[in-house]
Amino acid sequence: MPLSHAKVWKGLDALARREGTTPSGLACRAGLDPTSFNPSKRFASGHPARPRWPSTESLMRVLSATGLSLAEFATLADDAGPEPSLPVLGLAKAGDQGFFDDAGLPLSEDWDRAALPRPKDTLFSLEIDGDSMVPLYRPGDKVIVDLDQSQVRRGDRVALRTRSGETLAKELRDITATALTLYSYNPDYPDRIIAREDVVWIARIIWVSQ
Repeated sequence: MPLSHAKVWKGLDALARREGTTPSGLACRAGLDPTSFNPSKRFASGHPARPRWPSTESLMRVLSATGLSLAEFATLADDAGPEPSLPVLGLAKAGDQGFFDDAGLPLSEDWDRAALPRPKDTLFSLEIDGDSMVPLYRPGDKVIVDLDQSQVRRGDRVALRTRSGETLAKELRDITATALTLYSYNPDYPDRIIAREDVVWIARIIWVSQ
């Protein structure tokens, strides 16, 4: 199976862990710029963001520095393993008999599975510390965001950082060629309009712990 953009970067991350270092450390070991494999280098700016691949030269220098063959790297990158998941059931079905045991735990094989976020360098967590998104998010809630998103769409809940140093959690109400309109669930906060050139990064919120 051909290696996708995600798998090539996953392979480099896995190789760094195997070598007991970080992607930056791996780049240094290969004589490359320390930022060569940073998450910010994996997508070119724009909406949607364009995938950016490591160069053949940089990849071969890493393999030479670690003594790994290209075939071994392909195996490492393709070895995804099982996706972490949880049982999931629609609320309408949850009232039926046979889905829970006496302790309230999932019992039936008729449950579907909901995938959990797989740890990777493009995932990180932010703690909500304002009330602009109440009641959706409250101060102290933790959200997981993913920078590895090639398409951010209207209606997504996002986190973004501006050049002025603000980090915001909002709903993306609208996208134009020049600006983003951000919606706050709390009616005390008006919509924010931010020029796209003032956005350092934007990431989709994929999980929340409340």
